Amino acid sequence: MRWTAFAALALSSLAAPACAQSDEAQEARIEAFSEIPYWPGYWVSEYTIGTTIGGAAPALQEARESGNTEVFRNFMALNGGAAPWNEEGRRRMAEVRAAARGRKADGWGFPMMMNAATPLVFVFSPEMVIIANSYNEVRYIYTDGRPMPDELDMWPTVYGTSVGHWEGDTLVVETRMVSTPSDYFHSAPAFSEDAVYEERLRLEGDRLVGEYTITDPTTLSEPWQVTVGWLRDEGFDRMIQIDWDNDRTGSDGEYNTIEAEAQED
Repeated sequence: MRWTAFAALALSSLAAPACAQSDEAQEARIEAFSEIPYWPGYWVSEYTIGTTIGGAAPALQEARESGNTEVFRNFMALNGGAAPWNEEGRRRMAEVRAAARGRKADGWGFPMMMNAATPLVFVFSPEMVIIANSYNEVRYIYTDGRPMPDELDMWPTVYGTSVGHWEGDTLVVETRMVSTPSDYFHSAPAFSEDAVYEERLRLEGDRLVGEYTITDPTTLSEPWQVTVGWLRDEGFDRMIQIDWDNDRTGSDGEYNTIEAEAQED
């Protein structure tokens, strides 16, 4: 009996510090959550909002009618149309554009998922920011203090490897080892896998703003800076995931179309 009581007392004395440490860790994490910004809603690149299933964006139609050239300059700006390409970059872009018409894609990939007519949702925790869209595409941005992995510990993927941190209300992200974007999505820039993407994302009133600096000595003559804005799309109250079991996307040479269903003999 005395041994049992002694053992119980010893175990309780060991458990007390462990519980205290657990409580302290939980309190620290709650405090960390309280310091993270909150970007609720579903966000769409501002010049593509309202795009129809045929690929027609209202902003472009209005720009054609009004002659507003600013819209044309900024529409899906991350596609590389205004990038300072070097000779290799121009060669790659010419190949991409020549093969693009009517070509299907499995999604947007990075960086184009950040500049598309597809809603984005941002999920925050102290250790990670998750960005997802309705094409089942997901970016994981690690904000737990880890450094960028050594190049030998990474491999090229459609979304690359992203490590970030918070500077006040601004999320600062570095992304590396993105598999050649235009191989995945036909309207993406033809950057190489050596490209480095730096993002600064912040909320300005009701508008979300992203400042991008892209460095790629293989395809660019100098670092390229682009600013992208997003607006909340009030038509969404949840994220709808697309299952891709009936993809009939086609092209009439100018716009996306819906192909007729195949008829059985």
